[in-house]
Amino acid sequence: MIQSDVELLDEPNPRALDNVNTPQEHGDALGALGSPQTGGLDITVQYFALLREQARRRDEAISTRARTPAELYDELRAKHSFTLPASALRVAVNSEFADWSRPLSKGDVVVFIPPVAGG
Repeated sequence: MIQSDVELLDEPNPRALDNVNTPQEHGDALGALGSPQTGGLDITVQYFALLREQARRRDEAISTRARTPAELYDELRAKHSFTLPASALRVAVNSEFADWSRPLSKGDVVVFIPPVAGG
């Protein structure tokens, strides 16, 4: 038996952080706990029209835990303060229109397409 005045604590449940923090805060907290972010996907997101203006970029390569375009848009909406709801957008994955619940895969290119007026 080891004699020590150090008390071991149960490891915290990192999943408890999911609904409390922004995606960035969640990732930072998991990193501080020493927990790897399993299941992260490296994908590319392209922005057009209003979303390009609000994100202040044409595209970005990100690592995300989002499983669907809907989850990804929620994550990016919080990150970039997008003003458009997902219901106002179309989504394309790998150059094809897609359903918001389509599973994402490593290497996907996702485009959120806002309404565009023109004449």
